[in-house]
Amino acid sequence: MKKKNLIHPTAEVSPQAKVGKGTQIWHQTQIREGVEIGEDCIIGKNVYLDLNTRIGNRVKIQNNVSLYNHTIIEDGVFIGPHCVFTNDKNPRAINSDGTIKNGADWDHGTTLVKYGASIGAQSVILPDITIGKFALIGAGSVVTKNVEAYSLVYGNPAIKKGTVCKCGLIERTGKRCPDCGKTGK
Repeated sequence: MKKKNLIHPTAEVSPQAKVGKGTQIWHQTQIREGVEIGEDCIIGKNVYLDLNTRIGNRVKIQNNVSLYNHTIIEDGVFIGPHCVFTNDKNPRAINSDGTIKNGADWDHGTTLVKYGASIGAQSVILPDITIGKFALIGAGSVVTKNVEAYSLVYGNPAIKKGTVCKCGLIERTGKRCPDCGKTGK
């Protein structure tokens, strides 16, 4: 059976965006020019994907998420509702002479979220951050520095509180996970 996309009629998807097979895009979402979305993704209601954002396969982005330019999301990532991925390392509305800033005035940073990571609801991710494979970011966190693979981080600023297995259920302390059967490192 051929996979079809489901794009809600209220979504604004640029003709210059690429949307993979089987991807669902819900109400009032805006997908800008140059965005690439992989296959079998779910893009929730009122999501904003800025210019040139890249989304891998089987990614779930829940309602009211904003991903700004220079954000790269690898396969299998979960992003909870109301998360914001920022991209300006020196945000200001005006230049020092009082003129309004435009896109050319921004000091962009690139954010990378690696395979299988999970970002909790209402988290804020600052620019120039890499979130490692299968890392787990607790809800409401402000991520200000890189997060290692399999790390559990939370808080403002987010700090490492432990490690998790691929399923995210346990600390990797040598005990066998009842879900995935893996043991600690």
